[in-house]
Amino acid sequence: MTIPSFAAGRILALFCAALIVASCAVPRDGPTKREIFEGSVLRSGDAHIIMINKRVSQAAARPDALGFSHALRSGALMGGDTIRPGDLVAINVFENVPEGLLAPTGTNNAVLTDLQVDDAGFIFVPYAGRVRAAGQSPDALRRLLTQSLDEQTPDPQVVVIRQQGDGATVSIAGGVNAQGVYPITRANNRLSSLIASASGVNIPLETAQVLITRGNRQDTAWLQDIYSDSSLDIALRPGDRVLVRADQRAFSVLGATGATNRMTFDSRQISAIDALAMVGGLNPLRADPTGVFIFRDERPEIATEILGIGQFVTDVRFVYVLDLTAPTGMFNARDFKIRDGDTIFVTEAKAVLWARQIATLTGNLAAANSVRNAATSN
Repeated sequence: MTIPSFAAGRILALFCAALIVASCAVPRDGPTKREIFEGSVLRSGDAHIIMINKRVSQAAARPDALGFSHALRSGALMGGDTIRPGDLVAINVFENVPEGLLAPTGTNNAVLTDLQVDDAGFIFVPYAGRVRAAGQSPDALRRLLTQSLDEQTPDPQVVVIRQQGDGATVSIAGGVNAQGVYPITRANNRLSSLIASASGVNIPLETAQVLITRGNRQDTAWLQDIYSDSSLDIALRPGDRVLVRADQRAFSVLGATGATNRMTFDSRQISAIDALAMVGGLNPLRADPTGVFIFRDERPEIATEILGIGQFVTDVRFVYVLDLTAPTGMFNARDFKIRDGDTIFVTEAKAVLWARQIATLTGNLAAANSVRNAATSN
C-alpha cells in the first residue's frame, strides 16, 4: 500500500523530532564536564578552572577568621562594686545617741534599702541630701555619707551595700541553658564567667560561636577559643549583648552523589572527602570520579597566590577540579578544605549520559513508529 505524500512527510518530521529531542533534551542533573571547562576564562567563560594539588590545597586552606577585635580584647576588668545609674544601694546608719535623726524609736540604727541611683547618678538620703553615688565604690560612698551626716548627729557609723540593679548588666541569649539579663559582679565580669552563670551551653562545643554586640560593633569568636586563649576571655561592659549560636556556615552538594542537599558544618574544618561522605559519597552507578568540581568566589589574596598573575582586589570566580582516580586524588580530596558558600558538583559519567540518550532516542523512535503504523493503516 502506497503511503500518501503528506503522511510520509509527517512520519519524516516525527523521526527528525525524535532525533532532536534525543540529542538536546535529555534529562540530567546539571552541566557536563566539557560544559564546565567551556566556562573557563581561556574559552568562553569568566571562571578560573584550577586542578587541585598539594600546593593549591595549602594556598586555599585558610580557615574563616574569627576573633574579637583589639578594642574588645584590650578592655580592663570593670570593678564589680562600682555604683552606676540604675543600681540599688542599701544604707545602714548607726547613731550614738538615744534618739537619733534616722533611727526609729527604741533603736540606734536606721536601715534604708532599695535606694535607686537616678539617671544623673544621685541618691537622696534624709539629712544628707542629694548625694552623688555613681562612680563611687560602696566604701567611698560610705565615707561621703559619714561626712555629711556627721554635721547632724555625732559620730555616725555608716554601712553601704551595692544591691543588684540594672545599672551594670549584660544580656545573654541563644544556645545557653539560662538566658537572661545578668548584673556584672566580681564573679562574672568576664565572658567565660557569664556563660557559666547562664548554666553553660546546650549546643555542640565544636561548632559553638559567641557573638558580642557592644554599641555599633559586632565580633564573633569560637567558644572553644575563648577557653584556650585568655585574650579572648574579654572583660564585660554594661549593655553588652552576648549571643551563643551554632555555626551558621553551609555548603551545597549537587549532581551524581548519594544525596543532594545543603549541608551545615558539623566541625570547624571539613575536607572535600568529608563533605562527599556527608551525603553518602559518589553514586557508583552514575558518578564520574574524574569530574568533581568545587565552585567558589575565591578571596583576592588567595586567587593572586594560586594564579601567580596580577593583583586581584575583589573576589574571583574559581572552579576547583578533583580527579579522585589520580594517584594522589584521595589525598588531594582529604587536604582540600571546604568553605562557607561552596557548591560541590559531581558530574555524570559519559556512559551514563550516552545510555540516557539512547534510552530517550529509542523511546521517541518507538512512539514515532506507532504513529507511522497508524498512518499506513488508514
